[in-house]
Amino acid sequence: MRLLLAEDEKSLSKALVRILTHSNYSVDAVYDGEEALDYLDTENYDGVILDIMMPKMDGLTVLKTIRERGNLVPVILLTAKSEIDDKVRGLDLGANDYLTKPFDPKELLARIRAMTRTQIASPNSVLRIGNISLDQKSFELSSPAGSYRLANKEYQVMELLMSNQNSIIPTEHIFERIWGYDSEAEINTVWVYISYLRKKLTKLNANIKIKATRNTGYSIEEISDQ
Repeated sequence: MRLLLAEDEKSLSKALVRILTHSNYSVDAVYDGEEALDYLDTENYDGVILDIMMPKMDGLTVLKTIRERGNLVPVILLTAKSEIDDKVRGLDLGANDYLTKPFDPKELLARIRAMTRTQIASPNSVLRIGNISLDQKSFELSSPAGSYRLANKEYQVMELLMSNQNSIIPTEHIFERIWGYDSEAEINTVWVYISYLRKKLTKLNANIKIKATRNTGYSIEEISDQ
């Protein structure tokens, strides 16, 4: 799951990036409102954490602008202010939630989970295809034969594939969504992580497979002869 973090206090931003990455989110961090708007105009995100008080363009203006452009990405507003009028204004502009600094990282993570829930996930946050389950809370990939707790990027690749069963996801899309267009990684990194996941599926005696479509991308499908 990919998030945009717009926070001008760099020490806080770095701390939040570490926390979010440890929780298996992919995070792009920016430090002013104009940069946040640029990223939101060119990239797709599952959620945004948006500080209100930022240089160049404040968070409320960013929020108002993206909503006017039809971008419905879920947004949590961060601010040092606690006045009720600020909260009301942010929510009226289309924010999904509001968190006042200082806050506990556990509360932020809980609010992100609530904000980014989709109809794809079942009520207990488990994706299932064939005899394979992916727990979106514990990051465990499991079958009757055993389980693995997936590392950050492994989990994100598997979640993306399982959320789009039988659809071919272009390799470029996987790379940009999980690593980001400005990543120093190379696109063949996607193949490396697909290889990791295939090995785990084999050890789990999975009756699903990750199929490669030449020069296109990857998809998850059930194995018909099992």
